[in-house]
Amino acid sequence: MLERIHLAIVQAVEQHGSLTAAAERLCVTQSALSHSVRKLEERLGTALWLRQGRSLRLTPAGQQVLILAQRVLPQLEQMETKLAQIAQGQRGSLRIGMECHPCYQWLLKVVAPYLAAWPDVEVDVKQKFQFGGLTALLDYEIDLLVTPDPVYQPGLVFTPVFDYEQVLVVSHHHPLAQADYARPTDLQHETLITYPVPAERLDIFTQFLLPAGSAPAVHKSIETTDIMLQMVASGRGVAALPRWLVLEYAQRLAVRPVRLGPQGVAKQIHLGVRSDEQGIDYLAAFIALAQENNEMMAATADQ
Repeated sequence: MLERIHLAIVQAVEQHGSLTAAAERLCVTQSALSHSVRKLEERLGTALWLRQGRSLRLTPAGQQVLILAQRVLPQLEQMETKLAQIAQGQRGSLRIGMECHPCYQWLLKVVAPYLAAWPDVEVDVKQKFQFGGLTALLDYEIDLLVTPDPVYQPGLVFTPVFDYEQVLVVSHHHPLAQADYARPTDLQHETLITYPVPAERLDIFTQFLLPAGSAPAVHKSIETTDIMLQMVASGRGVAALPRWLVLEYAQRLAVRPVRLGPQGVAKQIHLGVRSDEQGIDYLAAFIALAQENNEMMAATADQ
C-alpha cells in the first residue's frame, strides 16, 4: 500500500513546509502530488496532514509515516548507490563519520594504506555531526563511526582498534613540565584549552577533574589542534590530548605530555558499524588495517 513516492512526499512536505515546495523538490506538479496524497489517505482511511492556515501539520498517522520515511529512504538510497557502483565495476563506498577531533590525525595513518590496498573503494570522511555520529550510523548516513566513547545499541558493533593515553599538555617552561604526573588541584589556577565540546564529553573533566571536585580557573575552547598547541607552547594555557599526538607535535613545538594522575587516563578509539554489515569485505578490511596500525605504533613506542 505504501510506496516509496509516498514516503518521499511526506518527508519533502515536512522539510519544505508546503505541497508547492515539496512538488518542486520532487520535480512533479502540485496537482499530481495532491492527487497522490488524496489517493493515499483514501487507502489508509485517515488523514496525514491537518491544514493550519497556509501550513500543514502532520497528524499522528502522518508522524508514523514520516518516521518510516526517515528510516527507509536513506537505506534505499544507499543500496541504489552501491548497486550503481557494482554495475560500473566499483567495489563500493565507505563513508566514515568522525566523533572526536584528534581522531582525524589518527585516521590519516589508516586511510593512506587503505586507499592503496582498495583502489576500487571510494572513501568519504564526515565530521559535521556535532557528536551525533551514533544517529548518523543508525540512519545510514555513514557506514563506519570513529569514536573514543562507544554507545552500545542493538544492531551496532564496536571494535576497539587503537589504545592511547590521554595526557595533560604543558609548555617546556611550565612548573609541571618535569612532574611525574599532574593532580586535579594543579589545574585550579590554570587556563584549560579544549575543543569546543561540552565538558560532560571531555575526559579531562569526566575522568580527572570532576571526580576530585576540581575545576580549572578558566576553560577556553579552540577549534584546531595546531592553534591549541601554539597557545600551550607560548604559556597561555594547558590542554588535554592523546600522548601520541602530543609527541608528534613536540618535535616542532615546545610542548610536552604529563600523565593525568599516578595511574593515567587510558582510552581507546573504537570503530562502529551496523551489525548486519560487518561481514562486508572492504569494511572488515578497514577495521583489520586499523588494528594492525595500532600494533605497529605500539611496537614503535616500545623501541
